[in-house]
Amino acid sequence: MLEAALIALGYVCGSMPWGYWLVRIFHGEDIRTKGSGNIGATNVWRVYGLRLGLAAVALDTAKGFVPAFAATMLVGHWLGVLAGGAAMVGHWRPLFLRFQRGGKIVATTGGAFLGVAPVVGGIAGLVWLAAFGLTRYASVASMTAAVSLPITSWVLGYPWPVTAFGAAAAAGVLVLHRANIGRLLHGKEHRFRREPNPRAS
Repeated sequence: MLEAALIALGYVCGSMPWGYWLVRIFHGEDIRTKGSGNIGATNVWRVYGLRLGLAAVALDTAKGFVPAFAATMLVGHWLGVLAGGAAMVGHWRPLFLRFQRGGKIVATTGGAFLGVAPVVGGIAGLVWLAAFGLTRYASVASMTAAVSLPITSWVLGYPWPVTAFGAAAAAGVLVLHRANIGRLLHGKEHRFRREPNPRAS
């Protein structure tokens, strides 16, 4: 019963569309009609600026961290993986948006790994920052950081459920970025920059 409750908690936490809610609260707009149309933190940051973007990053990370950490501490890595995975699914198809398209699970995945395997999650965060600093492509940074998860977990000797979770998470991030991959291959992907929005001041 506890196990099922923690997995359900993961999905409910993941379903909280903080990017959507923050924009609604502070600007009265629907983030799905702005920028890339994504509810994730990157789109919020790009359209509405650093302050709201960082808030979305923090909250999207927290909703992966809380259930994954709780499940890992109370039961073990295997349940932390399932609770974290449920949070990622919730971010992708949020209950609170009637299961419509959500975000690309990057920040929530990072939070889940900080809860299950903090060193792996921390290294992935550093990889994201380095890749973004070098390329200015948020998509490249996200995919590179995701691919680092199973590699780092395996090198550091984490239990197999964590490494398998890293591989599944990396695959999920790559699949959700397939449109970005296509644009990168055709030289049409845009580097990160703040988009002008007269109401987002």
